Amino acid sequence: MTLEIDTSKPVLVTGSTGFVGGWIAKSLIEKGVTVHAPVRDAQNDEKLKSLKKISNKGDGNILFFEADLMEPKSYDKAMADCEIVFHVASPFLYKFNDAQKDLINPAVEGTKNVLESVNSIQTVKKVIITSSCAAIFGDHIDIQNAPNKILTEEIWNTTSTIDHQPYSYSKVLAEKLAWSIEEKQNRWKLVVINPALVIGPSLSGKSTSASHEFIKQLGDGTSKAGCPKFEIGMVDVRDVADAHVNAAYIDSVNGRHIVYNEVTSFLSLSEMLQEKYPQYPLPKKELPKVMVWLIAPLIDKSITRKMISGCMGYSWNADNQKAITSLDLKYRPIKKSIQEMFQQLIDQGEL
Repeated sequence: MTLEIDTSKPVLVTGSTGFVGGWIAKSLIEKGVTVHAPVRDAQNDEKLKSLKKISNKGDGNILFFEADLMEPKSYDKAMADCEIVFHVASPFLYKFNDAQKDLINPAVEGTKNVLESVNSIQTVKKVIITSSCAAIFGDHIDIQNAPNKILTEEIWNTTSTIDHQPYSYSKVLAEKLAWSIEEKQNRWKLVVINPALVIGPSLSGKSTSASHEFIKQLGDGTSKAGCPKFEIGMVDVRDVADAHVNAAYIDSVNGRHIVYNEVTSFLSLSEMLQEKYPQYPLPKKELPKVMVWLIAPLIDKSITRKMISGCMGYSWNADNQKAITSLDLKYRPIKKSIQEMFQQLIDQGEL
């Protein structure tokens, strides 16, 4: 399918300095689009240099606007003249101090502030929001209760709370809020992308995404004795970016989209890495659930026993056909994605 892209109108990308947002911005710039990028500090050359470099090479370009996710109306200026808005910015943190402040407020208030700007900027016709499969399920045990034990776009996560899986809870609240705001108007259309675990290299080399923390722990000796028996859908960050861009420019696209390529365990990822990096202390076996249940919360208080009980040892399954068909996705192999991600961690001195 050839995308018909109107390069005469700018588009807005929140979170363009982040893991997923960076690849979306890159893809758009290379297609000749002008990207409006709201950032907290437009003078932070170090944080913006990878995007500026892409802008200098690509057919399109990037313009930075100072804005704050938590400030109402702060996106108005960056959104002016845009027909398409990508709202990608939302924290995915492995470690946090206060779930309300660090996860829920930025996800929910950020979505509210962006969409209130959308309501006031008359040029906007379409909004693409990055949600997550975490808005569809909380613990793996939930999947056992889904029809045919398969997650679909019709299902919502009803088990996560501020005290249990608060990241997942933040994604549920933010996505539900987006749909409720969209229903109250008829000028712009909302499309939601629900990726599983996103892996692959980051554009800037540095990442605040929890994905990088998980992979780092496979290689830095933390998991040398073994890793938890845990599987999940995984997808390359560039495929997630393609899903967003295609959702913006294919008229027939509607609703939510589960986006992942393969269901993989952490031990399988480790085996993919061992082929290329035998010198690293990568795990070679899975730990018994009871051992993880006893020890993990003592080592890392963000991992609770309730989480281990509900996630370890259960299979993960979701129907990704809607996104493949309606978004015309062609997935990259996970083995290549994980090896590129690991190599980048080595190059950056993280391993």
